[in-house]
Amino acid sequence: MVKIDNFLLAFMLTLLAGLATGIGSFLAFFTKKTNTSFLSISLGFSAGVMVYVSFMEILPKAEESLTAYFHGGTGRWVAAASFFLGILVISIIDKLVPEAENPHQPREKSKLMGLREDKLDNKNSLQRMGMFSALAIAVHNFPEGLAAFAAALSDPALGVSIAIAIAIHNIPEGISVAVPLYYATGSKKKAFYYSFLSGLSEPLGALIGYFIFRALFNDLVFGLLFGSVAGIMVYISIDELLPASRKYGKDHQEIYGFIAGMLVMALSLLLF
Repeated sequence: MVKIDNFLLAFMLTLLAGLATGIGSFLAFFTKKTNTSFLSISLGFSAGVMVYVSFMEILPKAEESLTAYFHGGTGRWVAAASFFLGILVISIIDKLVPEAENPHQPREKSKLMGLREDKLDNKNSLQRMGMFSALAIAVHNFPEGLAAFAAALSDPALGVSIAIAIAIHNIPEGISVAVPLYYATGSKKKAFYYSFLSGLSEPLGALIGYFIFRALFNDLVFGLLFGSVAGIMVYISIDELLPASRKYGKDHQEIYGFIAGMLVMALSLLLF
């Protein structure tokens, strides 16, 4: 049985991670020029955290749970299968989202903040871009919410690390929703609202996943969830975070951020 304190902590972490899209929209409105170096290092850092924690903490937990359930080496095979299942699921979601509105496709620095050298985009196309970006981000955030929630239920310290990593990469996604909608409608309130709303799919995914699986929570379910979560996080890091980090940075900043993320994650696991 899940303790109420663990449930509330897991939900709050997931909620805060999702609402980081609102931070992105806030920055888009009140920052005249993007600090692309900071953005690059932050995205690389988030990727480092996700990759390290996936292979060093989450996947081993999946193997541990599944080995206990199957009482033998079969558990390791099932853990590996669940890892690649997670990759398959998130890749299918990516394929179903049009490339132009897909938040996993890195944008040019100028387009990230809505700064254009031409006036080819009219209000309708900008509004369409913003609305599709909001929908795409909501779809992508759904499994991420379940990932952060499940991790926090099992290990609160691990849940904090994952929530922080997800929150960092939600910030530029919030920008990609808010800027085109603001330019199309002229309303900061409306742009912020849709950006904020797209992030709510994170805790929504957590709650739906919990209420579907709560009666089934055992070593098998936890193992399959953790294995799939590890696959999802590695895919997001390789497909989204590192390419975007390289796009916005220079002089190997994405690598420095990536290594720093792994180092901080390693120290936090060793110390706490």
